[in-house]
Formats: sequence, C-alpha cells, structure tokens
Amino acid sequence: MRVFVTGASGFIGTALVKELVKEGHHVIGLARSPQSAERLRRVGAEPHAGTLTDLTSLRSGAEKSDGVVHLAYMHALSQIPLRQRLGLFVGGRPARIVSRFVRITTQADRAAIDALGETLRDSTRPLVTAFGTLGLAAPGKHWRAPANEKDAPDPRSPGFGRAQVEQTVATWAERGVRTSIIRLPPTVHGYGRAGFVSELIRIARKRKLSAYSVDGANRWPAVHVEDAARLFRLALESGQAGTTYHGVAEEGIALKGIAETIARALHLPCQSLPTESCGSHFGWLGAFVGLDNPAEAALTRAALDWGPTQVGLLADLEQGTFFG
Repeated sequence: MRVFVTGASGFIGTALVKELVKEGHHVIGLARSPQSAERLRRVGAEPHAGTLTDLTSLRSGAEKSDGVVHLAYMHALSQIPLRQRLGLFVGGRPARIVSRFVRITTQADRAAIDALGETLRDSTRPLVTAFGTLGLAAPGKHWRAPANEKDAPDPRSPGFGRAQVEQTVATWAERGVRTSIIRLPPTVHGYGRAGFVSELIRIARKRKLSAYSVDGANRWPAVHVEDAARLFRLALESGQAGTTYHGVAEEGIALKGIAETIARALHLPCQSLPTESCGSHFGWLGAFVGLDNPAEAALTRAALDWGPTQVGLLADLEQGTFFG
C-alpha cells in the first residue's frame, strides 16, 4: 500500500514508518521542515511537505495514498500558527490559557480529520487515527474493572476536549471511509522516552523529589512504541470501519510504583502529595497525575490478532536509558 502518515517524523510516527517499510508498504510522510524531511528519508519514507493546518497539503497527501494514518497533533505552542498563538495570550483571562489552547488544538485536529475524510470519502480506503485512553478517566472516578474499547469518553475528563474528536472520526465511517480509532496510554515508551512519564522524570529532576498523588494507587496503562506501531499497521491493513481499538500492553501500573522507580534511578526521595498541591508541583500534568485510567485490550487482541512482545514500562525504566 501507499500510506500517507501525518506525524511521521515524531516518536510514534518514526516507529510506524519503520514498521510499514519493513512490511513492504510505501510511506508518504508529512514533513513540516527540511529537518523532518531528512529524518523521513533516512527511515525509508517519501517526504510530503506540509503542516497539520495546511489542509491542501493534507488532501494532496491523502489523494495519492491507499490509506492514511493520522498521528500529527499540536503538542506545543510553537506548532500553533502565529496569529492564533497571539490570540491565546491576549484573548481572555490568563487562567483560561490552557482551555483556549485545548480549543485551538482540537479545532485543528477536527479540521485535519475532515480534510482527510473528505478526500477518502466513498473509497473504503482506511483512515486510522490516534486518541488517548485518558479521555476515559475523570477526577474521583475509580474503575473496578479496566476500561474497554466500547467505553465512551467521560465529559468530566481533562482530556475530553480531544476525545470529542472521536465523534468526528465516527461520521466518516458512515461515509465510505474505513475508519479506525486507536486509543493509546499516557505512557507509550521506548528508546528513552515514555510519554507522560518522561514529564514526571523532568519534574522530579527539577523539584529534587519524585512525587505521586495521595496514595498513588491510581493506575496508568502502558505500551511499548514498537507494539503500538504494529497495532497501527494491523488496523490499517485489516481494521473494521467504525471500530475503536486499545493499544494497551499493560492494563494499569500504579503511579506510586512509577514514582518509586524514578526515585531510585535519580537517587531522590519519593513522597505523596495531597491533591491540592499537585497543580503547583506538577504544572499542567497536575490535572492528570491523580487519574485512575486502567484499560484493557482484549477485543483488540482478538480482532487483529495483536499481542505485545516488547518489554514492560517499569522494566524499560529500570534499564536506565531514560535517565542519562
């Protein structure tokens, strides 16, 4: 297949490009800079110049493909167009900057998906997108059993803004696009990176303390980036239209255990923090650090014959490449 991948030069995107090339697919990767284009060439992909907000480039990339994997997302202020970035700071109260940022990034994501979906409309070609399991979690919510693929995002979740875009993807399944949603844990790890856990490590270094919220019994799922990449490929090749999959290898790792592992590696104390102190200690991550987010992938494993094969999160952390 000729596969158009947005976010192709990112952490997950690079692993996916390698996986697709290894399996004989031709990858067309969205490149927002000459540096990104060169990185894509080095892993065997064809660069396609454009950005997440350049809808013309997204449409042209999708037009020349047999399928699309959409991984790109605005994770930083620098990725927002300058005019919108200025409006972010002068467009209302400072306390609402985070909500304005979420609104801008969500609108951009929805517009990109609509541009890709319109190009693939009535073709039965695949469109595979990425969202987060944290959209299922909410403050004060404790799961007796792990969330599964049929559970809907929780409106009380701090990640609900992005999770709402899942509905945008669902509409294209009704218009002749073979859509698949893959929900990823907050801890996609490998090669010295681990999603939100990398931010926990950075904060621990800065604060000279590895901390967790209250008793640290809340859980986060995890998956190795290579296992996640293989799942995206399988969904692209044989996923069913309108289906949600979970890219989950480990259903739930207690945050206290993660914090203790970080403390040992950095030779720092490990300490519980009350809920009201998490915002000042963790910054933007404070809204997420106390969430209970166990998730399972039984339906995904059965549907796509997928099973994780790589090392688990804590074992990966223990190898030390995250702390060099």
